[in-house]
Amino acid sequence: MSTSGTIDRAFRAALYDTGDDTLDTGASLLAADPTADAELARRGEDFVAAAWQRGWQPADVVRVVRRELDEAHVRLAASLIRAQAERDGRPRGPRWRAQLDELPTSGPAPRGERFSQATVTLELYRLLLRLPALEPLDEVTAPVAGRERRPESRLLGRIRALLAKAEATGFPEEAEALSAKAQELMARHSVDEALLAARAPDAEGPDACRIGVDPPYEQAKAVLLDAVASANHCRAVWNEPFGFSTVVGFAPDLEAVELLHTSLLVQATTAMTKAEAAQRAGGRKRTKTFRQSFLAAYAHRVGARLAAAAEAPVSDDLLPVLASREVAVTERTDRLFPDTATTRLRGVSDAAGWEEGARAADEAQVRGRTRLP
Repeated sequence: MSTSGTIDRAFRAALYDTGDDTLDTGASLLAADPTADAELARRGEDFVAAAWQRGWQPADVVRVVRRELDEAHVRLAASLIRAQAERDGRPRGPRWRAQLDELPTSGPAPRGERFSQATVTLELYRLLLRLPALEPLDEVTAPVAGRERRPESRLLGRIRALLAKAEATGFPEEAEALSAKAQELMARHSVDEALLAARAPDAEGPDACRIGVDPPYEQAKAVLLDAVASANHCRAVWNEPFGFSTVVGFAPDLEAVELLHTSLLVQATTAMTKAEAAQRAGGRKRTKTFRQSFLAAYAHRVGARLAAAAEAPVSDDLLPVLASREVAVTERTDRLFPDTATTRLRGVSDAAGWEEGARAADEAQVRGRTRLP
């Protein structure tokens, strides 16, 4: 039997039926034919390319594979994505390229039975084949004429470095100083972008990106991300089944959302761990409900603080710019998501967790924006 014939028979047996028996049949066929390996990998790259056509991006695929399968499948997916990228003729933007750079290292394939390896491959291909269509996030691939973005990238690099140090230090005073400096630079970054737009209207329009919202306590994390997005002139829409939120906004604001959301999550986790230890020392062991309530209160209170900060007055010459940007973001969000629904936050029942989460939110560093000149 030809190589293609072996793969076709294995696929008919394993990919279009969810039964374990059919999976074993397909894996047995592949394991018995080593000459099929190269063609099997090429078919996998085709499944990856088909996922891109349905709106998925590299980070999305890795995220869903990690949620649904195991690390062996993640490593194989990363290897296929890298291989497909080498023959991908479509221009990709900087976010796409950054996702490729951040793929988990695949490393050498583990030595084991061919049957086991074939099973992992078919399980991954099953998942890739069944991925539904997502909203296409067409990324701008070229800068607007006359706009040089290198200095902004260097500035954002400094912000990331400062926030990383703030999150890693064990000294509250040092963390506060580092966070304050990072937020000062972030505000300057936003002001520079707004002033540039006031002088020459931004031809790029709003962009969109997906940010992972991982379990546990993903509802509270999604609420926190929504609050950060709203305060930074963006809109966030949560996709609960696939564990991410799509954030729509102008590029510099999206970068600010990613930075501030990540930092606040780290700050929340640190504060929650400390508060939970104190609760256990006092003889209370309601760990799950305490954490859920803590993060829910944290997201609620931080959201209120960010909303208040976002109401700071701006100069008259920038009001039309910000208003037009808000309209553009809303229109882009409505085109991407014509049908959305609200959801109620569940599982908030621990009073101590709520109180501690609110206290931590009051102490969190959230000064992401200063008054525009």
